[in-house]
Amino acid sequence: MSQFNIIHSNDVYQTIIHDLDTPEEKNAYLKSKLLEPFKEKFEIQHIPFDQPINGFDVISFYNSMHIAADALNSSHLPVVEQFNDSFWEKCENGMQDAIDYFENHDVHPTVETYTFSAFLGDAQKPAMSLNNNYSGDGGIPGYLFISLVPNDYTLARVKSAVAHEMNHNIRYQFVQWDGGSLAELIVSDGLAENFVETLYGSDVVGPWAKNVDEATLKQKVKPIIKEHLDINNLFEAMPYLYGDDMTVQSGGRPVGLPHAAGYTCGYYLVKYFLEHTQTPIHEATQLSASDILSQVEDFWND
Repeated sequence: MSQFNIIHSNDVYQTIIHDLDTPEEKNAYLKSKLLEPFKEKFEIQHIPFDQPINGFDVISFYNSMHIAADALNSSHLPVVEQFNDSFWEKCENGMQDAIDYFENHDVHPTVETYTFSAFLGDAQKPAMSLNNNYSGDGGIPGYLFISLVPNDYTLARVKSAVAHEMNHNIRYQFVQWDGGSLAELIVSDGLAENFVETLYGSDVVGPWAKNVDEATLKQKVKPIIKEHLDINNLFEAMPYLYGDDMTVQSGGRPVGLPHAAGYTCGYYLVKYFLEHTQTPIHEATQLSASDILSQVEDFWND
């Protein structure tokens, strides 16, 4: 039976707003209460936790997408209060739905305890606004969080956002992470979003999965992605996953792709694989990117 260690971020945010005064106090409290439970995950991802490296650490990582601790004030209480008991129940249900799906198909995840939270996104930051104000991170087994600006749209997609990250989490309990090749990135995110569709239907598929129209996908995105599938490191691969808007915002070099192009390509690539091979999603989640790509050669010309 899986256990869920759910960090109620609303309690952390309310303490920061009501009880703490200085930026140093606020950042230290957020780091200790909200980020410390994920310390192992951040260290695996080479995000410095204890000491900054070249000005970058877990706080600057957090601040790139979320409302900074030292910016929180009483005006944020209405959105913080959206992280209520019903919200946390939805999150837990999303995790449990994902685990149940795999176990009902005789796939048994090895992780016993999942540490989870939801972080308050900042609608003014491109990493949030470009993604319709929700996102997530679930690539390290045993740890996952979602990031969102609470509103009617995002709150209706809480379970689907959690399920997307759980698909990553379960995948990497069976498949070795390769360091961030472009092939792995587009396949893994394609698997995650097709898993969401299997569980909850196409209405709650993430906006990044359908961000590019069919003509642009065929004429522009597919040729560029296919040409660069040999990229084998995360730094070079990410612009092809995220597209130019996010890349430029991060100070990178544009590669000629619209926002979320790699996500959209991966979503349709995996859908093509599932339909043409009749492989169920629980089996596909356990396959390597190379196994899947070797069976979809016609996708690139479809």
